[in-house]
Amino acid sequence: MFKIEKLGPILKPTANLFENKAVLNPGVYQEGEFVHIFYRAIGEDDEKSRIGYAKLKGPTEVMERWNKPIIEREALYEVEGVEDPRIVKIEDTFYITYTAHDGKNALVALATSKDLKTFKKEGVISPQITYDEAGEIFREEHLKDQYAMFEAFYEEFGGKDILLWEKDAVLFPEKINGKFALLHRILPDIQIVYFDNFKQLETREFWLDYLNKLPDYTVLENKYWFETRHIGGGAPPVKTKDGWLFLMHSVQEENRGRTYRASAALLDLNNPQKVLGRLQEPLFGPDEEWEKKGDVGNVVFPTGTAIFGEDLYIYYGSADDLIAVAKVNLNDLLETLKTNPQ
Repeated sequence: MFKIEKLGPILKPTANLFENKAVLNPGVYQEGEFVHIFYRAIGEDDEKSRIGYAKLKGPTEVMERWNKPIIEREALYEVEGVEDPRIVKIEDTFYITYTAHDGKNALVALATSKDLKTFKKEGVISPQITYDEAGEIFREEHLKDQYAMFEAFYEEFGGKDILLWEKDAVLFPEKINGKFALLHRILPDIQIVYFDNFKQLETREFWLDYLNKLPDYTVLENKYWFETRHIGGGAPPVKTKDGWLFLMHSVQEENRGRTYRASAALLDLNNPQKVLGRLQEPLFGPDEEWEKKGDVGNVVFPTGTAIFGEDLYIYYGSADDLIAVAKVNLNDLLETLKTNPQ
């Protein structure tokens, strides 16, 4: 019932040292006819990520692009990379959630801004709890085997003291029932966490209590053929008349490699844990040359959206190489989701 139109790449690597290898996975904030893009940038000098900035007029016309990073690696928890930013504005504050790498752990960190030019680092907001400790809870709660499989996978990679691997966290752009709401991903599923203030997310007690009730907070599980490995957050939810439109990425794993695709779900406005509809086939996948071949081939990774007229523009990383955009009629997509109730 909907048609995806791919408009092609809009941002590519430049000669600037911080982004001459790859640009990808942009966080997007729309301000009227302008689109602010905060993107992951990788330079060939050290191959560690920083955050770059560009501004569009309309959905695709680049009118401004910084020749230096807007967010640098500074703290110890992000010394090996700041990656994959997502941005929302709640009341008078902009919030960027991003992945912070310290060389061993991948965690979700937060930065805030009032003007989209200067950002204050607020620290790590995902659970700083080891997989070894969390795995005991997963077994006590009788979670599906994939949780234990990812525990074993990351402990083999990083040892018994590696922390829960957390990426792809997105905030809702407004409070829900008076609380902040964050969609995040403890592999292989997508969960939601509600909280009064970000300080709560810094405490072990908060997260240990949360992990003991993880099934209660699971919003979406991997279940379709194109989600065999896992699913994860894409763009921040978009508020529509029918519910929260949530774009995510889905990973299919086969012997020949992984394929990343875009998918979508529709969540209840007042209770996002209630899934109103979900695509049973991908929203779109890597079928263009620039999506099949790159630093990591067969990847489309949606991380931001903007609305112009009746169309939803979807900004995504392509083959971990460049940033592209696709568009779809928003009403057509919503109608399709409503015909696939969960």
